Amino acid sequence: MAFQGFADAEAKFFRSLAKNQNREWFQAHKAEFEVGYLTPMKELLAEVLDGIDSSFEYTDLDEPKVFRIFRDVRFSKDKSPYKTHIGGLIPTRRSGKLTEMSAALYVHVGQPNSFAAAGHYVMTSEQLVKYRAAVADARRGRELDKILTALAKKGFTANSHDSYKRVPKGYDPEHPRAEHLKRKGLTISFPPLPRGILATKKLVPWLVSNTKAAAPLVEWLVFATA
Repeated sequence: MAFQGFADAEAKFFRSLAKNQNREWFQAHKAEFEVGYLTPMKELLAEVLDGIDSSFEYTDLDEPKVFRIFRDVRFSKDKSPYKTHIGGLIPTRRSGKLTEMSAALYVHVGQPNSFAAAGHYVMTSEQLVKYRAAVADARRGRELDKILTALAKKGFTANSHDSYKRVPKGYDPEHPRAEHLKRKGLTISFPPLPRGILATKKLVPWLVSNTKAAAPLVEWLVFATA
């Protein structure tokens, strides 16, 4: 089936789920979640993968992954059983755990807001060592600067899930890319989703276009951390 849009542009289901964190409510509304969000997310990622694969000239992409709605509460003080969003991604192909891979695309629909992004969210210690070496390298570092500058002009924003307070030992605290040396991962947030697009099939070409624009960064990260 072709992607036609999520159930509604505001993802209201997840607002209700946030207020009703219990199995009884979720079971009563499970079909609403599956039809309105789970199935469309699978269709969306499959279509986007078809549209972007040729733009990743040096990197193979893996099959899309849709994350479970159930939270892992084993080590969390918050015992709410359900996530208040649905997330899916198209990972780059690499042996190892999914969390160790870069993502050509990550789509987040629900609370606190819906967005799309790409990049390498969490790097292992070994990957961080390689990433920093690439950032500090004159040639590869300039490539990164050029890529991020071009993306910023298009409305993309560089992010990290976490950063060190200081530049790691062995690197000049005044390095021109000190900000990137402190990162524990590097992602790029896409421009804000156009109003109402989540509920329409226009989301597919919008994501394809922006994912293609982010491809140079994703491939830079793949080679930097290999």
